Amino acid sequence: MEPLKEMFNREFYRHFADVFAAAHKQFDRNGFYKDVTDRLETRELNARLRHTALMLGKHLPGDYKKAVAVLQKAAPSLKTGYTALVLPDFVALYGKDHFELSMEALQYFTTLGSAEFAIREFLKTDFDRTLTVMKQWARHDDHHVRRLASEGSRPRLPWSFKLDAVIKNPFLTRDILESLKTDETLYVRKSVANHLNDISKDNSAYMLQLVKGWDAQHPHTGWIIKHASRTLIKKGDKDSLSVFNFEKQVKIKLAQFKLSAAAIRLGDALTFTFQLKSEKTSPQKLVIDYVVHYPKSSGELSQKVFKLKEVVLQPGELLSFSKKQVFKDMTTRKHYAGKHLISIQVNGKIYGEQAFQLNKTP
Repeated sequence: MEPLKEMFNREFYRHFADVFAAAHKQFDRNGFYKDVTDRLETRELNARLRHTALMLGKHLPGDYKKAVAVLQKAAPSLKTGYTALVLPDFVALYGKDHFELSMEALQYFTTLGSAEFAIREFLKTDFDRTLTVMKQWARHDDHHVRRLASEGSRPRLPWSFKLDAVIKNPFLTRDILESLKTDETLYVRKSVANHLNDISKDNSAYMLQLVKGWDAQHPHTGWIIKHASRTLIKKGDKDSLSVFNFEKQVKIKLAQFKLSAAAIRLGDALTFTFQLKSEKTSPQKLVIDYVVHYPKSSGELSQKVFKLKEVVLQPGELLSFSKKQVFKDMTTRKHYAGKHLISIQVNGKIYGEQAFQLNKTP
C-alpha cells in the first residue's frame, strides 16, 4: 500500500500549481512547483501539508484578503479530502490578525475537507471569540460546518494539541453538543460522540450527567450516547453501565478458553475460542470484550480493549465464541516480540486470560 504522504506527490503538485496559475495571473507556477517539491522525499505527511501552505504564503499576494480570495477561487478545482487541509492551514498560519475573514474562510474550506486543526489555532489565541463563532456553526445548514463546531472543539482531538480550557471546564462546549444531539447526519453524530468520549476521559461524572438528561429513545441521540460511553463501558464504569442497564452483579462461568497456537509470527492470525455460561436465575445484559496485552519496547504491557458482542444471557444459557486476531505492524501500532496476553472481559471485569509468544522472525 502506498504511504499516505504520497497524497502530496509531484503529480498532485503539478495539478495544484496549474489550478493556482489559472486562479491568479501573477502566480509563478514554475517557481511554486520548484519550491514546494524541493526535498519532497524527506518530508512526511503533515510536513508536506505544512510546507505546501508555507509555499503558498511565499507565492500568493502578501495582502491576506487578496490571498484568501485566490484560495477561494482555486478551491473548487482542487481535490477534496485530506489534501484540501492545505487551505485552512494557510488561514491558520496567516489569518490570526483578520479574525472575521478567517472565520468565513474556514467555514467555506471545511466543506472541502476539514478545518478542525486550523480552528484550534484560533481557539489557542482567542478562545472566547472563536468559541462564540463555533456555537453559531453548530446550527448551520451545512453538515460539514456543524461537524466542525464539534470536532474542532474536542478536548483531545487526535493529531492536535489538547484544549486545556475544555478539559478543565467541559461546560464550555455544552451549547454545541446540545445543538447537535439529534443531528440527522452520521458524520456529525460521530463527532459529537467522540467529543463526549473525550470528555469522559477527564470528567466522566459530568459527561454522564449530561447524557442522562437527553432523550435516549430518540434514535440519533441514543446512538450518540451509546457510542460516547464506549471507553467508560470498556472500563466497567458502574455509572455508565447503569445508563444502559447492563448487569451490575454478573454471575457467569468462563470455560473452554483456548488459543489456536502457543506461538505465532508477526503477520500471522491467532484464533481464540471460549464459552460463557450463565450462573444466574435471571437474564443478564452483558457487554463482552476481549483485551490484547501488548509488550512495549520497555517490556511493560499495554492493553487495548476490542468490542466483541452485546447480549442478554438467559438463565443457564451457554454461549460459544470464536475470534481471529491478526498481528501485523500498522501506522498506529508497532509490535514487539515477546509474551502477549489475551483476556476475556465482561461488563468491564476480566474473567480469564491466556498467554502466547509473538516472534518477529521465522
